[in-house]
Amino acid sequence: MISFFSKLSLKNSEKPTEELAKPAYMDKSATLQELGYKDDNDLRETIYDFLRTIRDPEKPNTLEDLKVVYEEGIFVKEPTPDKVPVLRVEYNPTVPHCSLATLIGLCIRIKILRSIHHPVKLDIFIKKGAHTTEDEINKQINDKERIAAAMENPNLRNLVETCIADEG
Repeated sequence: MISFFSKLSLKNSEKPTEELAKPAYMDKSATLQELGYKDDNDLRETIYDFLRTIRDPEKPNTLEDLKVVYEEGIFVKEPTPDKVPVLRVEYNPTVPHCSLATLIGLCIRIKILRSIHHPVKLDIFIKKGAHTTEDEINKQINDKERIAAAMENPNLRNLVETCIADEG
């Protein structure tokens, strides 16, 4: 009987250990080119392509149709010290008192995080001066604990899933 606490000494049990290379998308120090982007503009266009299909929670239109998201509102900033790309996404609610501005921000965050397959630091903000409570909303949509709590709510999660679902 072999004990789990003693060394296993069977013939041919010692295999040389192989070190498997991690794909670039798992490496925090990967450059944009190693992640598959030509440059900052390519990353910005990729992010916009993900966001443009998000549906408005109240209307049958997309956020692109309503000009809530726009390519000029996506900024690729200096990467973090360990080379993680930094994205800032700005969006513009349709009215200054939009009651669904926080939900839209949540949809933007979840869509990006599910669509890209590499580490990213993501900052999402309402366009300056576009909403009466923009500071409070910006704080909510950039708080990891609040995001996690929101996505644990089944009704809210279903609404987000409906808004971000790709049509096809």
